[in-house]
Amino acid sequence: MTKPILDPNYDPRSDGAMRDGGKAIRPRHAATLIVVRRDAEKPRLLMGRRAKGHAFMPSKWVFPGGRVDRGDFTAPSASELDPDVEAKLALTLRHKSPALPRALAMAAVRETFEEVGLLLAKPAPTRPGAGPWREFLAQGAAPDLAALSFVARAITPPYRPRRFDARFFMADAEALVSLERQPDCGELDEIAWVDLDEALALDLPNITRFVVAEVAERLTGAERPAPFMRFLQGARRLDYL
Repeated sequence: MTKPILDPNYDPRSDGAMRDGGKAIRPRHAATLIVVRRDAEKPRLLMGRRAKGHAFMPSKWVFPGGRVDRGDFTAPSASELDPDVEAKLALTLRHKSPALPRALAMAAVRETFEEVGLLLAKPAPTRPGAGPWREFLAQGAAPDLAALSFVARAITPPYRPRRFDARFFMADAEALVSLERQPDCGELDEIAWVDLDEALALDLPNITRFVVAEVAERLTGAERPAPFMRFLQGARRLDYL
């Protein structure tokens, strides 16, 4: 197995806002989706640029994603997670919640719709929904969780003022309902399909750069354990799930 490239300067304290003393913030559960398009000579990844006014990672290029919402635990889906994916997501949970792995996957799909206007879903009867799922379910679609693989997990360092326990999923663009974005959707400044070299040339957060390198390895073939990046007692630690 080729190990992920780990920059010795990964997330230096000078790269971003610092917590102003006090106790470290507890990380919030979050999920991200890497959509891979294979209809050109090179695979391309869906990425977007955050607005410069954002308090968290302004002007950086990222994959669509965000925090888990309460509705992610109960919203309906067209398919369920692969059992192996669900089992990996359940490893090292801070709180033993059998519903959390599915909620993480649902959050990744929902946030992709909200941020870039694309549906990783299967056609389904239009149905009413609550909270952030209302607009998604009104499209006549339901999330296709079976299309997701689990790529990586990372927890924001304790010296940051905003912290996330993020899981990175990957799916093929063929699982999208359409490559055409839904109108009036999109929270990112600019959206683009970029190949791996183009992605690495963008202004990326440290963890995004790390995950792009991991995706490059996965696209060449074999199954790989998912890297888990975190900080313990102030020191960076990389494990595999």
